[in-house]
Parts: sequence; structure tokens; C-alpha cells
Amino acid sequence: MKKLLFTLVALCAMFVAEAKPTVKSITSPDGKLKLTVTIDKDVRWSVELDGETIISPSKVAMQIGETEVWGENPRLRKATTGKIDEVIAAPVYKKSEVTDQCSTLTLSFVGNYGIEFRAYNEAAAYRFTTTRKGDYTVKNEVAEFSFEKDNNVYCSYVRSNQKKSFEQQYFNSFEGPYFIEPMTKMGNNRLMYLPVLVDLGDKKVCITETDLVNYPGLYLYNSDNNTSLESHFATVPDKVEQGGHNMLQGLVQTRKPYIAELNGARTFPWRICNIARNDFELLNNDMVFRLSHPNVIGDTSWIKPGKVAWDWWNNWGLYGQDFKPGVNNRTYEYYIDFAAANGIEYVILDEGWSVNLAADMMQVVPEIDLKHLIDYGKERGVGIVLWGGYWAVNRDMENLFKHYAEMGVKGFKIDFMDRDDQDMVNFYERAAATAAKYQLMVDFHGAYKPCGLSRKYPNVVNYEGVNGLEQMKWSGLELDQVTYDVQIPFIRMVAGPMDYTQGAMLNGTKTTYRESYHEPMSQGTRCRQFAMYVIFESPFNMLCDSPCNYEKEPVSTEFIAAIPTVWDETVALDGKVGEYAVMARRKDDAWYVGGMTNWDGRYVTVDLSFLPEGAYDVEKYVDGYESHVLARDFRVEKQSADNTAKIKVWMAAGGGFAFKITPKK
Repeated sequence: MKKLLFTLVALCAMFVAEAKPTVKSITSPDGKLKLTVTIDKDVRWSVELDGETIISPSKVAMQIGETEVWGENPRLRKATTGKIDEVIAAPVYKKSEVTDQCSTLTLSFVGNYGIEFRAYNEAAAYRFTTTRKGDYTVKNEVAEFSFEKDNNVYCSYVRSNQKKSFEQQYFNSFEGPYFIEPMTKMGNNRLMYLPVLVDLGDKKVCITETDLVNYPGLYLYNSDNNTSLESHFATVPDKVEQGGHNMLQGLVQTRKPYIAELNGARTFPWRICNIARNDFELLNNDMVFRLSHPNVIGDTSWIKPGKVAWDWWNNWGLYGQDFKPGVNNRTYEYYIDFAAANGIEYVILDEGWSVNLAADMMQVVPEIDLKHLIDYGKERGVGIVLWGGYWAVNRDMENLFKHYAEMGVKGFKIDFMDRDDQDMVNFYERAAATAAKYQLMVDFHGAYKPCGLSRKYPNVVNYEGVNGLEQMKWSGLELDQVTYDVQIPFIRMVAGPMDYTQGAMLNGTKTTYRESYHEPMSQGTRCRQFAMYVIFESPFNMLCDSPCNYEKEPVSTEFIAAIPTVWDETVALDGKVGEYAVMARRKDDAWYVGGMTNWDGRYVTVDLSFLPEGAYDVEKYVDGYESHVLARDFRVEKQSADNTAKIKVWMAAGGGFAFKITPKK
């Protein structure tokens, strides 16, 4: 009997040893993208497009506490495939509705966890889920993105100095320029934040995440100088002290030895690989929106995106006045009058309206009568938005939002978060929910990239997380903003809206640009600034320059002020990352087309076949004949066209163009 039992055990052991991995796969709706999951001693996923390997087998795992690891020696309980085919309403977005079509694979494992995979025509994604009960911690999550070759990567490092510790790198503003480096040359102590673009030559892969809830943001790095990018996360803050910029930041002193403290069943953030055969496909990508949590606030009719006359970039730069400009009532009355005269919906009171170093937004400087300015704006159809630092907002958010909402404030620009650990991610969610409760809009600055919160809370109308025009106040030509401008639409903008704060009326070429804090200018031409209002997704969009400068430039001001900030339709027309971008957007029956180039002047041809049949008037704002030396030079041309027309347009070095196309009456 014992011998028979021994034989059976041996046979079972042999069977287990020779057991083959379990392989599951799904294909995209068009059948061209294949996502494969291999379950063996661990769980790995891979992606092919058109028969070419895009993502090599890459490990996914999650360590719970000290000993439990999801995805290690997994025991599959159930695998279910399905399809999604639906249309999602998008009230504050670059299109009025989003089509969501994909194939799904849901894996359930012993241990109360699962992994969901989705295959789209243009992307692949996955996330962990759990039905677990009670409290638990996540020690770490493994998210690998492996490639067959040593590809170039477009990435922003949180710090350029490789000697910085990870803790020092966790504290950052998420607004660095892009480095372009092969994977094997990156070094193993440099965290990059998302989105990250991998150049496969004939294809591009843009990696990002969404549905980030009660969980830290994902960094990537290369630990072994190989051809893989690996996950890294900030751990949970333990002790946080007030400090930093004007005592408005939370400075982490100590951290706990895990990345998240959780309770009960939940889903985890989606890991997304957006894949483009042609670069310009990334210009109109909806994956972050599709995979985000649906709207939870219901009615969005009170949310009014629009343009904002902004004070800080131009340094309250009014001139020729009979009063001293600055943080005072007369200055903001001027901004409000300017906004009202040009149909601009909002004026922001940026840093300075509340008492410095107090981190208390209930303390208003004596030069400002806030109730007067709110009433003054209301009489003229202009809403007031208030700037505030993280620490000042977080100290008494409920009473703060309630107080100013009752006074008539329309929203808050919240700045200096500068982290994306679990505590800070939770702050974003609380700010969005509390603001929605009092019908306030939110614009996050000093912020990590969008991760789907704008779909869940459509009152979150913008994010910074971009190396925007403010950098021109203190950066010389060592910061190549012109090239960066034609990188971000393919990378950062894949994550969602970005508060770049364009609209400069002082414009410079490579030889005439100069940095100035008090009288800043842009790199590139005036028409480039026009094009940014079309190309850059930004529901809450700044006019960064002085009202006095705009008043001297009525043609520019009229065009900028009239461009919508949310759209019914978006079409990507052409582009190559780092070189040029051309996009079209529609609001009602008016179309706008924008184009930008790097420091290489070039012709592009705009094919109008995206238009419905009919006759159109085309108003063209194009670089002037002297724009290569006088960047402010532009001209306005008009022509008639239909949807069979192809319009050839020249962009000067650092230039751009913008069209407004309307049906003939």
C-alpha cells in the first residue's frame, strides 16, 4: 500500500513538473492587435500588432504584506472573455462622445485576486482587481514593459542628477523637458514619470496609467541597463511637515515600508500601452478617458469651461495707467474689464491675494476687496477663480470651498502638490469631490499628469504637469521650448488636458528671444501661439499676457478669445513627434485647424476631406514674410474651399498656423 501511494505521489509530481503553461489570448476588434497572457510560475503578458512583437513577455505581480504575492505561482480559477461596444458621453472633453470598443479577458485566481486585460485597435491595457476583505497593505507592484530591442525612449526624469536618492526624486513638479535616450544608457537610479514614449522605429508605444484612486502614481526606471522598463512607486508618507514655497508644500520627513494602505475589494489602476503605426495617431487618443471611472457627480450643466485672463505670467504688467498695477482692486478691475470686453469668461487671482506665509486662504491682503471684485465681475459676466497652495487648501478644505462658493467664486487653481504618493492622490480626489459639492471648478498645478479624474469629476478642468510657457520667464535657449512644443502633443497630452498657459504677444526667434521675468516672451512665432489654442487640449485655457499687450493686438486677441476650449469633434491630421503636429477640432459647425513645427521651416498640406460636403470660408492665420526674423509677424488670408481642397501652408522656423473654417452662408 505504501509503495502504491509513493508511486502515485511520484506520478503526480512528474505531471506537475511537466505541466505546460496556461496561455490565454484576445485580439482587438479589427483583429490586428493580439494580447497574450502566459500563466506559469508567474503571470506575463505580451502584445503583437500586425504580427510584430510590441511588448515582449512582461511580468505582472503585486506583493500584499510581507509574504503574499499575487501573480507568483498563480492558480487560475476562471478565465472569461468578452467584448465592449459602447458610446460614452464626454461633457468637458475634446469631443462630445467617445466610442469604446475592445475585447476583454478577465482572469480570476485563487487568493481573492484577478487581472483584467483589454485589447483595443490602438492599445493594450491591464489592471489588478481583488475581492479581499479587511485591511491590508501593498508592499510593491511589479509592472514590466519589456522590448526586444534597445529602443530610444522619450522621457522626463524627475531629477536629472543620477546621484539623487529615490526619496529626493519623489518630490518634484512633473514639468521637466524630454530626454531621448536608448534604454541601455538610462542608468539605474533615474525615475521617469508618465507618460513615456518608446520609439520602435516604425511604431511608437506611449505608456501611461489611469483610474488612479487611493494608490500611488507609477514611475518607470531601468534597473539593469537592459531593454525593459520597470515600475517604481513612492511609499506611504509617515511624517509630513509644512514647508517649501511660502510654507505651502508638504515635505515628507519619513515614510512607511509599503506603497499603499487599503481596505476591502477594489480595482487597481490601469497600465496602458498606446500603440501607433503613425505618430499622429497619438494626437487623438482616448484611452485614459475610456478606462477611467464614469462620472459620479451627475449633472454637469453648471460646469462652464472657458478662457482665463491671467495675471502672474505677465507680472501684473499693466502700463500707461493712472494707478500703480499690482495685487490691488484697480488692477483686477482692469483685468475684469478686459475680459468682459473680449468675451473671456474668467479672471484668476494668482499668488498674492492672500497673506503671504500664512498658508490661510481666509486671510486676504488689505489691498484686495474680494467681495467687491466678485460682484464687479458678476455684473460684467466674468467669473473669479482663486489660486491657492496645497497646504492652505488642505488645512480646512470643506469650510474654505463652502465660504468662497457662497461668496460667488467659480473655482480654484491649486498649486504645489509636487508628489504623487498615496496621500497626495487622495488629496486630489477629496479636492475634486468637495469642489463638486459646492459647484466649483478645479485646475491642478504643481501636479502629476491626468489619470482619469476629469471623467469621474468633470469639474476638474485642467492639470499642469507640463513644462509650459512659464519656463520662458527664466530659461534661455538652453531650454528648447519650440522642440518641446511638438513633443508634448504626442506624449504628455495622451494623458489628458494640460495647462500650458499660452498666448504670448512678445515672440522671439532663435536670435531675438531673451528671457525676462517681468516682460516675458515666447520662443517661436505669433502664429505658433494661435496654433496652441487648437492643438493643446485645455478646457480651462489661459491668456497669459498683459491686457495692455492684447489691446495693442486686436486681431490676435479677437482670434484667440473666440477659440473654444471644449470640442464636439477632434481629428488628427498629420505629425511626427519632435518635428511637427497638425490637428483639426470642431465646435458646432465651426472647424479650427492648427499646425506647429520645430526650428525647421516646412510646408505642410492640409487635406480638408475631414469636412462634410459643402462650401466653406477659410480664414487663415499664417506666418508673415518676416517672421523668421520678426516672430510677431503674421498675415490673415481668406479663401473659399470645399472638402476636396488641399491647402498648402508654410510654417517658418519655430512657426505655426491656424485656420477657422465655417460653412458659407
